[in-house]
Formats: sequence, C-alpha cells, structure tokens
Amino acid sequence: MSNVELKQAVKSFGDVTVIHGIDLQLNSGEFIVFVGPSGCGKSTLLRLVAGLETLSSGSIHIGDQDVTHTEAVDRGIAMVFQSYALYPHMTVEQNMGFGLKMTGVDKEEVAEKVAKAAKTLQLDKLLDRKPKNLSGGQRQRVAIGRAIVREPEVFLFDEPLSNLDAELRVEMRLQIAKLHEQIGATMIYVTHDQVEAMTMADRIVVLRLGHVEQVGSPLELYHHPKNLFVAGFIGSPKMNFIKATLKEGSATSAVIDVDGQTITLPVNAENAVAGSAVTLGMRPEDLGDNSGDFALSLQVEVAERLGGSTYLYGQCSGLENFVVQRAGLDDTKEGSSMNVNVHAANCHLFAEDESAFPRLSTSGLST
Repeated sequence: MSNVELKQAVKSFGDVTVIHGIDLQLNSGEFIVFVGPSGCGKSTLLRLVAGLETLSSGSIHIGDQDVTHTEAVDRGIAMVFQSYALYPHMTVEQNMGFGLKMTGVDKEEVAEKVAKAAKTLQLDKLLDRKPKNLSGGQRQRVAIGRAIVREPEVFLFDEPLSNLDAELRVEMRLQIAKLHEQIGATMIYVTHDQVEAMTMADRIVVLRLGHVEQVGSPLELYHHPKNLFVAGFIGSPKMNFIKATLKEGSATSAVIDVDGQTITLPVNAENAVAGSAVTLGMRPEDLGDNSGDFALSLQVEVAERLGGSTYLYGQCSGLENFVVQRAGLDDTKEGSSMNVNVHAANCHLFAEDESAFPRLSTSGLST
C-alpha cells in the first residue's frame, strides 16, 4: 500500500478547465472518498490518478514515485468501474485470473491468487459459474476480485454500486468496508451518494466544479462544515437553511434576527458585519418538540412515516420543504401547525459569502 499525492493538479479539455489546481495528500492505507454532485470533477480526478487521463499541469506521486507521465499499467493501481465488464464466456475463476494470465504469470500462481481472493470475497463456491448465473452483487464482487489478484498499491473505485438495487448497495458497502479492513490497502472511492461517503470513508474529499471544498473525517464534515455547500451536501435529509439578519457578533456569539425573533448562537462571529444577511442552518435530526433555546412554527404539509423514524415536511420561516426528523412513529397530522424547539448549540451559521462561522459547541459530540 502507498500514499497518493497530487500537487497543483490541473486538467483542461480545450479551453474548459475541469480540475483547478488541486493539492491533496492521501495517506497510505486510508479509505478516501471523493464525493460531490454530477459534474464536480470527482471521476476525472480519479482517472487522473489512474493514468486514464493526463494532467494539463501539476504532478501525481504514488508512494515515492512521480507517476505524472507513467502509463496506467505501470502505476501499481487497480480500478473497479461502475460497469462490471466481465467476459460472459468465462467462468468466475477465469475472469478473475485473466489479467494475470495476460501478463505471463505462472498458472499455479494465478490459481493461488484467485483462490485467495475468492475466499476473501466469499466467491470460492462460485468459481465455476459464468456471469449470467450470478446476481448483481456477485458480479461486482468478481470485478473487485479481479482487482485484488493484482495486489496493487492503490485500489480505485468509480461509483461501483450505482447499478445495484438499494438492498445490494447496503450489502456491498459492508463488503467493501470489510475488504479494506482485511487487506489494509489504500483505497480511493468515487460516489455522488453522501451516505456511502459517510459510512465508508476515513476521510472525505468534497468537490464542487473542480475545486476541493473541504477534506476531513465524516463527523468533522458533519459537525463543522466550512461552508453552505458542504453543510447542505453532507447529511441526509439535508440541512434546513433559513434567511436571517446579523444584529451583532463577537468571538463567542452571534445575535441574529429570524422573523422578528432575536436568537443568540455560540459561534465565533468577531469579524461579522452588523446588519449583514446570514443563513441559519439546522439539521432535521436536531429539531425537537420538548425543549430548546428558541422555537419556530412549522406548517406541516407532508408526513412520511417509515416505522423507525418519521419525517415531517412543511413551511417554516419562509422556507418550503423544511424537514423535521422524529424518532419512531409520530402522529402529527398533515395541515396542522406545530412548534419546533431548537437548541442554539446545534445550529450552524453562514455568512453572506457562504462561509461558516466557527461553532463553539457541538453538544459534546466529538469529530
């Protein structure tokens, strides 16, 4: 396993720049997830590491080697794509060992490596089957096994679960997480699904329009998003945002006005400008009905009861589709009004330029 480093990585297609001078240091053995909306550059960045695209400027190092101009086959990486790309006429065993066979590896060594990988992925009883006789999850495991047998320095995954149904996605998330624990290899995983990112990553790289917005652990991004974009992208359901006005700020608090209600938040707002527009952020799971530092009125329009939790959607302080998450079953009726109690320590506050005011409290939760 090896570390991966990108220095001022730039990628342009003609006059259009899609990766803008990215610097990243990915540690050996880490599980790193590139996440962001469609078109943010995450797959392009992965393909640059793989050598499937060439940098316009900058450099890429894998381990102690500068691989900026090295062919993909010589970079010591293995890539798993969204498409399984299995040979339909070959068995599982033949598919997994085909790459080694083509590079001249001895038959016995190929068989040994395939058997070892198959056992790790629980495919050892399926080695004689052909792809048409496998489920989607099993096919994806074969594709991963084909990468494992190469014993690469770095594994690259490009949205490998996109073709699977919801149940299989959960199963394969667990399989890939267990695989990382077992082999300890450096893994870079691309997804647009922030739930995958939160549940699998050691660290997450959040991308937007070819720029890195924030890098950190899942809980760091959840509790301390650096800006409005990261706050809205990380977390499911997404954070609620309400427009407000800053009345005054200091190193220990911000006093804001929300629909005529004065609220004090424990954030560092010493550089804030009184009278400026700000955005108050509240996560649906932090909104209660028993107690709080202030309350907001919600006009409930839709209630989604999922058994273990209930989501209430409605209008609140000028925001449509405001979301409140309740544990278990909730009997709130559509069309009713309710008070939503909020603890100031659970709130986030964002300036006019969308940057976050640093929070001074996360209710005792570590990042």
